[in-house]
Amino acid sequence: MSAAIKGVFVTGTDTAIGKTVVAVGLIEALARTGLRVAGMKPVASGARCTRRGLRNGDAVALLAASGLALEYSQVNPYCFEPPIAPHLAAAEAGVPLRIETITRAAEALQRHAERIVVEGVGGWKVPLGTDFDLARLAATLDLPVILVVGLRLGCISQARLTAAAIHADGCRLFGWIGNTVDAGMARYGENLATLRALLPAPCLGVIPRLDDPRNAVDYIDIGKLAHE
Repeated sequence: MSAAIKGVFVTGTDTAIGKTVVAVGLIEALARTGLRVAGMKPVASGARCTRRGLRNGDAVALLAASGLALEYSQVNPYCFEPPIAPHLAAAEAGVPLRIETITRAAEALQRHAERIVVEGVGGWKVPLGTDFDLARLAATLDLPVILVVGLRLGCISQARLTAAAIHADGCRLFGWIGNTVDAGMARYGENLATLRALLPAPCLGVIPRLDDPRNAVDYIDIGKLAHE
């Protein structure tokens, strides 16, 4: 890259465990420190057709949270209609996913903001192109990683496996955020204590079940991220 990109890469222990809720919260938390922050969803599958083209709900939420004068395509360079694995959606559309296209888009987005919050798709090892996956994308962007742990039965093993994979892929786990997927999870407090003890990075927040996901920012501690 021509210049270091400043920001964070958000991944999760699985799909549909609150990455967008956390990414939006991070954008708002960083913005509260006075920084200009842009969200990015490099690849999205599961979009609706509009008069202005395909629009993915996660990317729309990131764009709205940023509050910057950006085009949708700057935030979400690859967008596909079917809600399936992104490499399959791209193959069906006949659109090859290229890591160079995403890195250039991230560099361009950085010119509009002091920090970017890049939200991944699915879990850490989701394949993207024929020669790269989400892990390689995060490593190429060289951003510290925040892991969203979906708090439900089985989350401890998923979180530990993902944290180990992040380290093995040469990326830095900056911290993790618990997002309550199952409000009735048995031994909720004990599970949180175990995660705090075993994950090799600090907990940056625990988000309860919220009537309004926009309130997630109140449960996130960005720590030193504003100064990364």
